[in-house]
Amino acid sequence: MEESSNFHEQVIRAVKPGSIAQELELMPGDVVLSVNGKAIEDVFDYQYLIEDEYIEMLIRTKDGEEQLLQIEKDYDEDPGILFDSSLMDNYRSCSNDCIFCFIDQLPKGMRETMYFKDDDSRLSFLQGNYITMTNMKDAELERIILYKMEPINISVHTTEPRLREKMLHNRFAGRILDQLQKLYDGRIIMNAQIVLCKNINDGEHLQKTIADLKEFLPYMQSVSVVPVGLSDHRGGLFHLDPFLPEDAAKVIDCIEGWQKSIMADYGTHFVHASDEWYLLAGRELPQEDRYDGYLQLENGVGMLRLLDTEFHQGLLEADPDRRNRHVSIATGKSAAPFIAGLCRQLEEKFPGTRVDVHTITNYFFGQHITVSGLLTGRDIITQLKGKELGDALLLPVNVLRSGENVLLDDLTVDDIESALQIPVRIVKSNGQDLVQAILEEPEDRLP
Repeated sequence: MEESSNFHEQVIRAVKPGSIAQELELMPGDVVLSVNGKAIEDVFDYQYLIEDEYIEMLIRTKDGEEQLLQIEKDYDEDPGILFDSSLMDNYRSCSNDCIFCFIDQLPKGMRETMYFKDDDSRLSFLQGNYITMTNMKDAELERIILYKMEPINISVHTTEPRLREKMLHNRFAGRILDQLQKLYDGRIIMNAQIVLCKNINDGEHLQKTIADLKEFLPYMQSVSVVPVGLSDHRGGLFHLDPFLPEDAAKVIDCIEGWQKSIMADYGTHFVHASDEWYLLAGRELPQEDRYDGYLQLENGVGMLRLLDTEFHQGLLEADPDRRNRHVSIATGKSAAPFIAGLCRQLEEKFPGTRVDVHTITNYFFGQHITVSGLLTGRDIITQLKGKELGDALLLPVNVLRSGENVLLDDLTVDDIESALQIPVRIVKSNGQDLVQAILEEPEDRLP
């Protein structure tokens, strides 16, 4: 029998009832050492190795006995084993020291997990995270191609080798075009992100980056351009200037010029400016058909346009016999005027309804941070304390940590309710849900 390695030992957390694993009497605490003689690095190795109709699985029981199990099953049938970690491996941390990294700009004293920088290709596939690929060797690129780990989301920022090395502060960052070529040759679907820094990778550098990336169509299916986020906690970091409205207008003109030419040649708009650029420049958002199916919503590309479409659909479907209500909405500076405009339309349709949209200034991170996803409970409470908020306070779901009831400063929704003495309703990103949240009476959560 092969010698086991602790790094590749996968501990069984649970066994599904009625599964092959249960028939084999596998138990929580048993360890999978290998499948078909190969050690398992992570979930992708495991899923790939268990596909066949006949597999050999080396197990070490809780008692320390090693057993080689011969398993016959249907192709693609899952043996029914659940592991300690869904990834079946530790997250890979980032090896860069980017001049624009937002984690470096966090204030001290936040929970430890906030300071972890991941740069893991597997999380790109599983969760949509963006990665730089600077810590990837050719073998890992080949593994992505073998396992068809797509789409893979890549933080490109610039395609110029020396400039990318400077921006990421990593001597391996200049290989990006070669890496993209390997993924293109492997027919792996990709999305790219460009975090734009004023007087660094904008202007002619942005033009070149877009020109280079379009050569990877159709497998490079979309590119987003987002402005760098600058907090007030940049002491000792690389100096970066905020973008001004006239800068935003130039960025939009550049991107929309490329959209026209690429659309004519390839039938897709390909490169997109995030909503922040349009808000900063004071320009109308693009129409829905310009977003190519909203491929980059997580980067703030088209979120407001989609919200507008869904909101108006919600107005059409709303019950006209609603009781009069007064609610408040708290949101970030950038989206507040847009949200307020939607709410005025709702008030016109439902004259007995009053919606107050409160712009929350971000004192926790700094006033240059204007998005709702970085608001804290402390700022919300401080700025709304003593105000007439009506029947309920509505907060966007992106103020919460994923899957939890906690904001970035570790205050909870319950803390906000208690401090402001008003029911708080968390509103999903869907515009129809926003209409319902305004018009429907929430469950009373106060004691």
